[in-house]
Amino acid sequence: MPAQSTMSAADLQTIGSPALWAITVAALALLLTMDFILTRRPHEVRMREAVGWSIFYLALPLVFGLYVWGVFGSGVAVEFYTGYMVEKSLSVDNLFVFMLLLSSFAVPDALAQRVLLLGIIGALALRAVFIALGAAVLQSGTWAFLLFGAILILAAGKIVKDAAGGHERQVDISSMRTVRLLRRLMPITDDYRGSHMVVRENGRRALTPLALAVVAVFATDIVFAVDSVPAVYGVTQDPFLVFATNAFALLGLRALYFVLMDVLTKLRHLNHGLGCILAFIGIKLVLHWAHGVWTWVPEIPTPVSLLVIVAILAVVTITSLHANRRAALAAEPAEPAEPAGTAPRRPEPT
Repeated sequence: MPAQSTMSAADLQTIGSPALWAITVAALALLLTMDFILTRRPHEVRMREAVGWSIFYLALPLVFGLYVWGVFGSGVAVEFYTGYMVEKSLSVDNLFVFMLLLSSFAVPDALAQRVLLLGIIGALALRAVFIALGAAVLQSGTWAFLLFGAILILAAGKIVKDAAGGHERQVDISSMRTVRLLRRLMPITDDYRGSHMVVRENGRRALTPLALAVVAVFATDIVFAVDSVPAVYGVTQDPFLVFATNAFALLGLRALYFVLMDVLTKLRHLNHGLGCILAFIGIKLVLHWAHGVWTWVPEIPTPVSLLVIVAILAVVTITSLHANRRAALAAEPAEPAEPAGTAPRRPEPT
């Protein structure tokens, strides 16, 4: 088994050798370039195309995990798979917000995948910055685990509170400072101009609504990164694995969006589950910090974390389906009752 590279200060361990980083970044750039070529000509994505690409992007992390298992051992592979499960479940919530943004900006179906792709690229760039900052914070001392744990527990509390209160997720475009700033700086066209984000109109450069939609997606990416990066650092402290789990979780979102477009609205308990996952990982981080101070405090092993996360996702899926079934039965019109005092009808003689 190859020895893991060791990072200084907080003794962070990483499997990310320079060669592995170079190969990973090159493969990521190749996949994004391929996606750009596929979305160059705007077109409506059919279900067969979306399912095919979704299967491809779901197979990639499975194969990569097997490679990690064979080269670095089962422990590192379980960390990768657990981190991927966390990031993938959080990315589904990202998709729901993306769906609201695309609807708010009335993005044509043919342009939706271009907006999603640009949003994914922005998310990857932001995650890379936050991952580097997270590694620097972890190297400064074990107090970082307490900080990350507190962030996740507070985020979980807000998510569960909103979900329990029945507050539906909404997107208020007018309240986004970035969108308001763009509208002050440059004129905005009244309609979409294909895949162009900047056009010349009346002798001046003007933004199209497509540019505003992309900027809005970028703005929400920042919020997602604040929760996402600490969450996966709660599973593994290896910056390479943190980056890899984020990259694999984000890569397939463009295709997965069109597969789950109808399903997302039916997962009514998804936010409850995400809140529970974030709270669980937050507690795991706090226990990890406490174990470093008082050795008698127990820690939560990564395999247990994987089982808990899978169980939570399974439970919220089952409860969502059950709630949808009950709602459908309640919405069915009742059969008209017989008027009072009338005898039941007898079958006609044959």
